[in-house]
Amino acid sequence: QVQLVESGGGLVQTGGSLRLSCAASGSIFSINAMGWYRQAPGAQREYVAAITRVSSTNYADSVKGRFTISRDNSKNTVYLQMNSLKPEDTARYYCAADASATLRRRVVDYWGQGTQVTVSS
Repeated sequence: QVQLVESGGGLVQTGGSLRLSCAASGSIFSINAMGWYRQAPGAQREYVAAITRVSSTNYADSVKGRFTISRDNSKNTVYLQMNSLKPEDTARYYCAADASATLRRRVVDYWGQGTQVTVSS
């Protein structure tokens, strides 16, 4: 089993920045892809970004050029630097991890509890 714990959410104004962190523990040797999904009220959970063990990255079109995902394998931690935030980025952000090289899957192996990001206009 793998446990994922997110931190770094909060309230920020439009155009501001936040950095999310997700620390993994447990059977971390089984993890390849780590990354983020988000879910706004009344909406489906949507893919945001992912990074593999060898630092190959992938982003949703809606965040390309604004968000940057990175990973520190020595700390078993993945980060999401979010810049130029917009009100439509408001959502609960969930850390995710999977044994495969992608998080764009119908079923992802592991989830965190989420951290709230609110962008005020």
